[in-house]
This record gives sequence, structure tokens and C-alpha cells, in this order.
Amino acid sequence: MLKNILNYIRNYLLHSDKKILLLSSIFCALLIFLNYYFHLDRMIGKNSFYLVKLLAWTVVFMVAFGIPVWLQRQISRPALPLPASFYGLFLFAVSLFALKYTLHVHFVFSADSYTNQFWNKILHWPFLLAIVSLSLLLIRKWFIKEDTAWGTLKKIPDWRPYLLMLLFMLPLISLAATQPDFQAMYPKLKMLAPHSSLNEIPGWQALLFELSYGSDFLTIELFFRGFLIIGFARWLGKEAILPVAIFYCSIHFGKPLGECISSYFGGLLLGIVVYNTRSIWGGLMVHLGIAWMMEIAGNLARS
Repeated sequence: MLKNILNYIRNYLLHSDKKILLLSSIFCALLIFLNYYFHLDRMIGKNSFYLVKLLAWTVVFMVAFGIPVWLQRQISRPALPLPASFYGLFLFAVSLFALKYTLHVHFVFSADSYTNQFWNKILHWPFLLAIVSLSLLLIRKWFIKEDTAWGTLKKIPDWRPYLLMLLFMLPLISLAATQPDFQAMYPKLKMLAPHSSLNEIPGWQALLFELSYGSDFLTIELFFRGFLIIGFARWLGKEAILPVAIFYCSIHFGKPLGECISSYFGGLLLGIVVYNTRSIWGGLMVHLGIAWMMEIAGNLARS
């Protein structure tokens, strides 16, 4: 299986247009520079009007996803134009993730403010998973008849290559955990105790939080690798991998710079694997493993 994955990567690099790959990578680097130099994510986040925030992120994602597609087609000059269904699905995709990115619903469970805050944090990511999953289910039912259900039906025959990927990431995460921007961001668990020690959080609350946090990575893999890679491959083929990787990189704006940059390469790798295997489960295992290792590393760095 590891040999297969290496062959997937080698074949992608061999058969990709090097000019498109170079220009798209430069475009991604430009987006990263503009965001971290001008702090675009903070400017959008500070806006008090929800609809303005939603529109702003929709535009950012349209640029991050759409420009690389346009660039590819300008260079490769395909004979057939993209159909209207492509543009409809494109607008749906960027709008759905902008909604996911900005939506914060507050549920009232109790008169006690701490109880409300805790359960809202716990339910936030599963609630977004439900919205995205339902939306993609409806798209598959009424718009695209996709046999693998966005990569959820096909099993992974061998998990060992994905475990090796996690082992490879371990020293990189350990190194990243020494950086101040990483320590300021992780662990996410500190959201439950922003002004006190993590040791004061009850074990069952910490476990619930980490499981809830983990559900967000199922949302991301289902959307980016399942829906975007597999769904848009019907029009773009393997050329869907590069624009999706840049779109994926853009959702990391505001995170530590090293994490944002590495997300582009991670998006390429996972996109190549899912395009060939038609399954999101191996990528989900890697993504979840990295997320929880970053939680552990962030916790150790604070202790």
C-alpha cells in the first residue's frame, strides 16, 4: 500500500503540467503573504455584521479555489468549456464552507452561564458536521449521482502507510510546539479554561471536547477530499487536486504561519491519495492523528 501511495504521488508529479504547478504554488504563496502581512483574517473576523463576514469569506474562498481553476484552463486550453453545472456546484461549495466557517449558533440549556458555554462549545463542531453532511447528501441525491458517497463507502485495505505518515509528522509537531505562535493557538482544549490551568478541567469534559473537536476533521475531509476532489474530478480530472489544496490552505489563515504553509502540501498529498483511492478514511486518520498530537504537544508545552 505504501508503494501504491508513492506511485500515486510520482505519477501526479510526472504527468502534471509543471508550469501550472509552479504558477499555482506562487499564487498560493501570494495569498499567504497577503493574509499574514495585512492580517485579512483578523479584519474579517472583527467585523460585527455576520452577513459581511459571510460574504467576505465567500469571496476569499472563491478567489482561492476559482483562480487556480481559471489559471489551469488558460494554460491547458481544453477543447470543451465547463458546463453550467460546474459553476453552480462551485458557488455552492464556497458558500457552504463560508457558512460553516462563520456560523456560530448559541443554544440555551440552563440559566447557568458556564453550563451554556460548555455545551455550546461541545455541540459546535458536531452541529456544523450535521449541516455539511446533510447539504452534501442532498447534493448527491438531487444533483450528482456519486457512487462512493464522497469517499465514505470504500474501505482502506492497509492502514500501515497512514501510520507511517503520522510517525513522520511526530518530530515536526514536536518542533512546532516550541514556537510561541503554536503555543498561543494550542491546545484547543484551553477554550474550556481560558483563565485557569488545564488540570482543573474534569476528565470527562476534556474527553467530550476532544471528540467534538475531532468531528470537525471529519467535516473537513468529507468536504475537501470527498466532495471537492471526487465531485469536481468529473469535470477537472486530477487537475481538481491543486485548486482544492489552495482552497484548503486558505481555511488555515490565522493559524500559525508554518501550519498554514504546510497545509498546502498536506492538501496536495491527501488530494492525490483520495483521487486515486476514492476513500477519505486514510486521510481522516492522518488528519485526526495530527490534530490530537498537536493537542498533546500544546498541552505539554504549557505544563
